[in-house]
Amino acid sequence: MSLSMSEWLAMREAADAAARARELLGPVRRALPAGPDRRGPLVIHDLGCGTGAMGRWLAGQLPGPQHWVLYDRDAELLKLAADRAEPAAGDGTAVTVEPRLRELTTLTAADLAGAALVTASALLDMLTRDGMDRIAAACVGAGCPALLALSVEGRVLLDPADPLDAEFEAAFNDHQRRDTGGGRRLLGPDAPEYAVAAFTRLGARVTARPSPWRLGPGHAELIGEWLRGWVGAACEHRPALAGPADGYLRRRLAEAAAGRLRVEVGHCDLFVETAGEPSPARDT
Repeated sequence: MSLSMSEWLAMREAADAAARARELLGPVRRALPAGPDRRGPLVIHDLGCGTGAMGRWLAGQLPGPQHWVLYDRDAELLKLAADRAEPAAGDGTAVTVEPRLRELTTLTAADLAGAALVTASALLDMLTRDGMDRIAAACVGAGCPALLALSVEGRVLLDPADPLDAEFEAAFNDHQRRDTGGGRRLLGPDAPEYAVAAFTRLGARVTARPSPWRLGPGHAELIGEWLRGWVGAACEHRPALAGPADGYLRRRLAEAAAGRLRVEVGHCDLFVETAGEPSPARDT
């Protein structure tokens, strides 16, 4: 039986946390208002929050009171994110949340006014070029930095290797770049590179760091669920793979269950520093 979205997000949360590029935390902290420039809680806008994993990971690593504005277009996930929010910052001060049911690509600089930081996780590859351009314009227009984590790069390494690995990888990547109708083609594994270009065109500075999943014997359940989705999407895009997929998946699942399979899934984290003036409400 396939997992619900909330179940899948819960299963992957620990792997996501382990993969995040912790070396970007220093630049994030330095970009936040502090001392006399900080008069009130940090306001952090989390785009595509899902069940709130980014907030649970990051809130406790930032100092001082925080107010997280959570955006998602799925009302059920949004409620879970609000209910499961991290209650305290790194120094024990309060963290509050405000859920907003919203289509992310309609956000403007006015919506993000007052944000000390914008965050997103596992989101950019699900955007189109136009959607990415809109989010970049909103962040830069509001003058707030952004931490954009866990965008897929399209690179998958499995150990031991199998002759079919490359075919499934290529078909999956093509599926991620699929046209969803009306000429809306998703960025998929091109998202990190395109996001860097979109922000740079607007005068922002972007730091990119790898954030790969590294899964091994302790992740058999997650590897199995990821494999089913990876192979299934590849076959959906390239139906000719359906024949060899049965045997391939059977072999790979057996290796995972026996603790013999290691998987590395490439992701990229981006930290964006805007060149504009700080958002006015930072000082409120």
